[in-house]
Amino acid sequence: LAGMEEAEASGSHLSGDLDPADREEGAASTAGEAAKKKKQQKKKSKGSGAGQQEPDKESGTSLDEVAKQLERQEEEEKEKKEKKEKKEKKEKKKGPKTGQECEYPPMQDGRAAAWRTTSEEKKALDQAREEIWNDFLEAEEAHRQVRKYVMSWIKPGMTMIEICEKLEDCSRKLIKENCLDVGLVFLTGCSLNNCATQDTPKAGGDTTVLQYDDICKIDFGTHISGSITDCAFTVTFNPKYGILLKDCAGIDVCLCDVGEAIQEVMESYEVEIDRKTYQVKPIGSLNRHSIGPYRIHARKTVPVVKGEEATRMEEGEVYATETFRSTGKGVAHDDMECSHYTKNFDVGHMPVRLPRTKHLLNVISENSGTLTFCGGWLDRLGKSKYLMVLKNLCDLGIVDPYLPLCDIKGSYTAQFEHTILLHLTCKEVVTRGDDY
Repeated sequence: LAGMEEAEASGSHLSGDLDPADREEGAASTAGEAAKKKKQQKKKSKGSGAGQQEPDKESGTSLDEVAKQLERQEEEEKEKKEKKEKKEKKEKKKGPKTGQECEYPPMQDGRAAAWRTTSEEKKALDQAREEIWNDFLEAEEAHRQVRKYVMSWIKPGMTMIEICEKLEDCSRKLIKENCLDVGLVFLTGCSLNNCATQDTPKAGGDTTVLQYDDICKIDFGTHISGSITDCAFTVTFNPKYGILLKDCAGIDVCLCDVGEAIQEVMESYEVEIDRKTYQVKPIGSLNRHSIGPYRIHARKTVPVVKGEEATRMEEGEVYATETFRSTGKGVAHDDMECSHYTKNFDVGHMPVRLPRTKHLLNVISENSGTLTFCGGWLDRLGKSKYLMVLKNLCDLGIVDPYLPLCDIKGSYTAQFEHTILLHLTCKEVVTRGDDY
């Protein structure tokens, strides 16, 4: 009661209201206390949180972080696996395709080819030759793609020199030519009508144009480290040559048996051209041949007519199996101007006195070796005025000239060729494709 009386005397209100100045001081003091309490609570919460995390830090990393790391590792492994699978798929697509594998015919006593090797022997021989076979397959894959490209644009009205240059440019780029390691085996053969083989347009002055009624044989080869694939095909636009282009059978055992079989099959056909009937004949003077490293024509030949050749093919050998058909006499002879040249494989070092002759021989050895070349390729290397020098090399026997081989005028010839690898238990037609 005494306090109330003092309050009434001082003029304060019983409702609890304070003087304005006192109210401001009270509000400031309460705000300060509230801020202190909040700071204390934050410190407590931080302290408690740190106290809870301290044991996790001491044990390494938190469980959440470990889980995240594991998820990241799994994602990285999945990405690596996907990348590997993509690379493998690309390599399979880009890599060489295998050719057509054919079983050897059984022997006369009924035995199959499997008797010729044991499993251990086969594994050892296959491993020794694996790199060589892969080189053949890669070279032929380039050949297969080039000829597919050629068939997409070749047409009547194009000049023969244009066709050859376009084909060779594509082949060089695709196989990534590198002097004697990788490149073309010989210049592109473009033989027309009665000319069967070994003809190509001369650089500079040849204006020959491919016509609708022409029958054109295109022959070119590729190699990797001397593993040569030789393949040829015939291009026509007029359907009247259909029977002449029909593929002929080829068998590989005794070489004389092969020739007899080819001759029998070929002579069973007749072709009607412009209301005239012609018997199809094999050109007997043009034979199939074995292929060696950096050697397009090796020791063995396979006749296309019946003969007394007793040589036998052997496993591990490579053959260019080509057949020539003609509506003429079936005999090829040298004709027209020479365009194919090859350094003699069997000639060793020979001293050459003339400086120009020696220089040209060095150019040929460095760029073509024992593979076939032509004057146009020497032009491409920047050489000029070399005809007399080249003739001198031919006279010395260091370089062999190969003239175009033709049947009689007015006749028509066709050519197809494949490269065959003779494995231990089967033969592989390495140049077989979707086209032929």
